[in-house]
Amino acid sequence: MNPTMSGTPKKNLMLFGGRAYPELTEQVAKHLNVSVTPQSAYDFANGEIFVRFEESVRGCDAFVVQSHCAPINQWLMEQLIMVDALKRASAKRITVIMPFYPYARQDKKHRGREPISARLVADLFKTAGADRLVAVDLHTAQIQGFFDGPVDHLWAMPLLAEHIRAKYAGREITVVSPDAGRTKLAEKWADTLGGTPIAFIHKTRDPLRPNEVVANRVVGQVKDRLCVVIDDMIDTGGTITKAVDQLLAEGASDVVIAATHPVLSGPAVQRLRDCGAREVVFTDTLPIPAEKRFDAMTVLPIAPLLARVIQEVFEDGSVTSLFDGNA
Repeated sequence: MNPTMSGTPKKNLMLFGGRAYPELTEQVAKHLNVSVTPQSAYDFANGEIFVRFEESVRGCDAFVVQSHCAPINQWLMEQLIMVDALKRASAKRITVIMPFYPYARQDKKHRGREPISARLVADLFKTAGADRLVAVDLHTAQIQGFFDGPVDHLWAMPLLAEHIRAKYAGREITVVSPDAGRTKLAEKWADTLGGTPIAFIHKTRDPLRPNEVVANRVVGQVKDRLCVVIDDMIDTGGTITKAVDQLLAEGASDVVIAATHPVLSGPAVQRLRDCGAREVVFTDTLPIPAEKRFDAMTVLPIAPLLARVIQEVFEDGSVTSLFDGNA
């Protein structure tokens, strides 16, 4: 037997990053102590995207990082093309790292003749050749079932909650869900913060008018307490800032907003800056340009978590163990 053919081939981790948020990929690479694989990527005059990797990827364990910020369709298509290129170049396994899952809010049909776009995104990645998906704080957990393969659903709550616990130690805290649908998440937050009370905002939404919410009343104990309003994302900021108004009107001593994904469309930054919240805490799953930052905003790095998960997947370890069974 040829000695070079015996034994187990050495595994080879290779990291790839799209153009949406290269700084995040570089931060992940630094934590993994690897280099981002060089590539050529550009747009043709008609908007078509071209990607070619500058090194051989044959037999590698590929991890493809892309943040799906605006223009979301461009970056979604680019990541799909990257996966297709890796598949055709004989990468052994392809893991898609999408901190913010695109189209996650379209996870079911509210009325007839509507798409389920979150399922379509999963199908597209499967068709392109992805073996595994990794996302942070999916809008709804059922999206995990849309992909025919492993899906690692990561939680940013430990990162956000630790910041709140350290900064506001000694304060009487109530965890507030911006709607009744997120009370289960609020309960997990409350447990993490040491058994604090929870409250929620009872609200109504007009299905014909997206991004518009009517906040009705606060249910729970908030008077003279530091209220931490939690959510998975902030898009235009209407829901969360109306919740802040309600809580302050009900006698909350302070309000802190904690959310994973800073989508921050349209008037969101002005609304958050002017809403009266003491602090607005995000992770950097999506890029926040300098002009969208303000004094009361805190941004926590998500790269260490992504790097740990990539290492566990590469070594065929347990991702769930990183979250004490909550992942």
